[in-house]
Amino acid sequence: MTQFPRRTFAIISHPDAGKTTLTEKLLYFGGAIHLAGEVKARGQTRRARSDWMKIEQQRGISVTSSVMTFERQGITFNLLDTPGHEDFSEDTYRTLTAVDSAVMVIDAAKGIEPQTRKLFEVCRLRNVPIITFVNKVDREGRDPFSLLDEVAEMLQLDVCPMSWPVGMGGEFEGVYDLYANTLSRPEGDSREFMGKAIPFTGIDDPELAKILSPEAMIRLNDEAELAQGGYSSFDPEAYRAGNLTPVYFGSALKDFGVAELIAALADYAPPPRAQPAEPAPVSPDEPEVTGFVFKVQANMDPNHRDRIAFMRLCSGVFKRGMKLTPTGHGKPIAVHSPILFFAQNRELADEAFPGDIIGIPNHGTLRVGDTLSEKAAIRFTGLPNFAPEILRRVVLKDFTKTKQLRKAL
Repeated sequence: MTQFPRRTFAIISHPDAGKTTLTEKLLYFGGAIHLAGEVKARGQTRRARSDWMKIEQQRGISVTSSVMTFERQGITFNLLDTPGHEDFSEDTYRTLTAVDSAVMVIDAAKGIEPQTRKLFEVCRLRNVPIITFVNKVDREGRDPFSLLDEVAEMLQLDVCPMSWPVGMGGEFEGVYDLYANTLSRPEGDSREFMGKAIPFTGIDDPELAKILSPEAMIRLNDEAELAQGGYSSFDPEAYRAGNLTPVYFGSALKDFGVAELIAALADYAPPPRAQPAEPAPVSPDEPEVTGFVFKVQANMDPNHRDRIAFMRLCSGVFKRGMKLTPTGHGKPIAVHSPILFFAQNRELADEAFPGDIIGIPNHGTLRVGDTLSEKAAIRFTGLPNFAPEILRRVVLKDFTKTKQLRKAL
């Protein structure tokens, strides 16, 4: 893999806000796939490519964390698609320890929902900066100002609208980029964005008035002035510090706002950051290879009984075949078959750099929370520990069968 700058980020949301569809479109715009398999109703043939497990494809939800890598304009993006359903929140919480930034997806009709708020608080605890994507503006939704105010008040964040919807639902005429002064318009019978934003000198450009309806032009003039005057200006440092969220309006299903979101991640999202560890934080510039396991997944390939440990590389340049030692237990492990992921597709990783996520096949040697390093006795901190939940008890009626029960388990 080429040593491009890295952007390692997660997408968080409440169920059904459009997270999986946005994931597909990011991959599509990034050139990683040639057909975005947006979430379909049960019984239809195309399924979301980032939802690789059978249960995910059947139900149209994400229940495990998928890791996907793609490159665009000289930057390598490592995207972690996290479960939105709270039944799988433990996996999500741990995944958020492996990212440097996050995209928060909000349904334009519903605003901040319970699981979104929970996941945001986890990001806040780790000082993970947030870009907000207000999805489904091509449908009937809430007033954009009320959505911005809700984000500001409920999450205690400064908000900066970067783009603005020109109408919503049946009156939707596109999305205007307030900073680039471009308009993305719906086209054709599908009312999709065809990928060519129209540039203008500003909202007062007479050419813009020729494209929009008179009502939409008046609305955009008034609302854009309020949006730019009533909220914070964009400050990259405030964003990276977790005090401000840039807000993009769009529709993942119809491609509105997706290219702008990728550009924002490339331009503003932080590169790999120093990771908390003992005895001292580990900088990505340090030469020694270090990383930590934030997830272990079994049976990713239905044809094999595999067990993969997901490792976030924190420092150094990893080379295939090098030996890494789990801190605190075990002997050095020669990593001969490190894996790069794209949903259910994989390829061998000859090398990896800080910020990358690689998979290490193992048979129980590695556990969640393990630190791996070349030499130094360090231990990464910050991975949450959860008390196991007892879902079912087994009571042995015949105590003489204890040995057989243990063997069966």
